[in-house]
Amino acid sequence: MSPVATRDVASAARPRATKPLLGAGSTYWLLLAVVGTLLTIGVVMVLSASSVFAYARTGDSYSFFKRQLLWVVAGLAVMLVASRVDYRRWRRLGAPLLVGATLGLLFVLVHPGAVTAYGATRWISVAPGVTVQPAEFAKLALLLFSADVLARKARLLGDVRHLLVPVVPLTVVLAALVMLEPDLGTTMLLCAIAFGILFVAGTPLVLLGGIGSLGLAAGLGLIMSADYRRVRFLSFMDPAADPQNGGYQFIQGRLALGSGGLLGVGLGASRQKWSYVPNAHTDFIFAIIGEELGLLGTLSIVLLFIAFAYGGVRVAQRAPDPFGRYLAGGVTVWIVVQALVNIGAVVGVLPITGVPLPLVSAGGSSMLVLLAAAGMLLNVARQEVWPVRASVLATTAQAERRGRRTHGGAASQRPGTRSARGGGRQTPAQKAKADAEHRRVRPRPSSTRTRREERR
Repeated sequence: MSPVATRDVASAARPRATKPLLGAGSTYWLLLAVVGTLLTIGVVMVLSASSVFAYARTGDSYSFFKRQLLWVVAGLAVMLVASRVDYRRWRRLGAPLLVGATLGLLFVLVHPGAVTAYGATRWISVAPGVTVQPAEFAKLALLLFSADVLARKARLLGDVRHLLVPVVPLTVVLAALVMLEPDLGTTMLLCAIAFGILFVAGTPLVLLGGIGSLGLAAGLGLIMSADYRRVRFLSFMDPAADPQNGGYQFIQGRLALGSGGLLGVGLGASRQKWSYVPNAHTDFIFAIIGEELGLLGTLSIVLLFIAFAYGGVRVAQRAPDPFGRYLAGGVTVWIVVQALVNIGAVVGVLPITGVPLPLVSAGGSSMLVLLAAAGMLLNVARQEVWPVRASVLATTAQAERRGRRTHGGAASQRPGTRSARGGGRQTPAQKAKADAEHRRVRPRPSSTRTRREERR
């Protein structure tokens, strides 16, 4: 038998655990549909929520919408490239991106040219009217670098020291730099990304619980360390105690959600966006969605993020290698936790931290980085591994055993018969494969009588 035919026979006899079965690729299309739907809703709602504020500031009701549309188009281009490039190639981007993000965070802290807004210095001006936020790139840098390091140290993760170092110290350094801007919301998200990657890497739950408790204690201490954060936290506990200051945004957000009812007041007909709800097109866009699209609109947003979480977890479970698993898990935790923090603040179950609703709120750097991360997740989904079901393997094994015991089963596959030919002419490779199967399955006669019976 030729080497080519031998390889064909061996590959046919060996079950392929990495070959997709029925339904493979569905996670990719699910995630793509969710991201596309959220982007579409976001662009429409940014136009509606920002029109009044944009006209008051610039004289053009479409100014913020145009800017957001440009960022979405640029982000979609980045997502398309990231979804087509093998995700393993992005491992080399982790360290350089981490260095660049750290330098950017230091720049906004010490350089007088950094842009200050809303009482925080977080942005770098790169062109007239265009700013970037290094903290957003720090999220992606932490994710890529941590996933790469943990994948390289796969055999050493049984040791807690190798599991936590350098992920935890690096997270502390980045969180401290972001907190100095100050930006408590992004600090929380950096910690959530690191926490999610450590969870996916198999960190013991007792250790994760201890790290989480320390993080919560540190966060509470940071809240109480600044007057404006302390006022905001106390207003969260009782918004009615300070309705014109700390509790104002909470109250207006709830009024927007409550006035929407089941179906909403209609797209573009919001009253709260007329300078009542602060940051209506960014942090509190979920309130405007509830007012204009009603309970059904807000539930649709929640269901979309639930679908994203389901797809992300499934991709992480079926990733081809540890790096893909850590990358998919980190992106999923990042986007889902950010959505929970934003929605929780709007509905009043969490303090306001200034975190935008991912893929929906207006924002440049945030939209670009989120779509880049979504593209990497989509590429992992394109290569997900679907294991062969145990029932399929068992059925195949039983059929092979029956074929070895049954002489008729071997004869039905004899070369030259109608069933073997399949009604057509065989190629040399197919004929060699059939010959090999016939010689492997057909029992050897053990006596002269058996050979005479076989000839009959």
